[in-house]
Amino acid sequence: MSETTDSPATIVTGVIGSDVHCIGISIIEYGLKKAGFDVVSLGIQTPQEEFINAALETAAAAILVSSVYGHAQLDCRDLRGKCIEAGLDDILLYLGGNLAVSSETPWEDTRAALEAMGFDRVYPPRVAIADVIRDLRADLALAPPPDERSAVVHTTDEAP
Repeated sequence: MSETTDSPATIVTGVIGSDVHCIGISIIEYGLKKAGFDVVSLGIQTPQEEFINAALETAAAAILVSSVYGHAQLDCRDLRGKCIEAGLDDILLYLGGNLAVSSETPWEDTRAALEAMGFDRVYPPRVAIADVIRDLRADLALAPPPDERSAVVHTTDEAP
């Protein structure tokens, strides 16, 4: 997207596969709503097809997937391909949580593998909600809400 807009973007969220961990995604959803996004929450144990169908039905701008039980690479396999098949070629795909079973796997290796699977952003455990919101706004070319716009401080090297 190249134009900045003030209208809220719709974001589909959920916990993929057989994962039943709901606290993290609930916190993310709360933060997204407070930041002005329209959130379509699919809850836990969500199959890929439900993410895609919800995105199609709501004209969502992004899908945020949570996976905390370590099987992200298995549960998310070919999600990008299925999105493309459904006509969601340009939808943003974000993924976060405890994404690998082994804590011995270096984070950068996990991130690289999931980005290679088509995710636009991949977040580690304990990511700051503000970082996700900042990235969404940037990736969607959304203007910050008015209260954040007025908080921007402009500085100059010139003396008054």
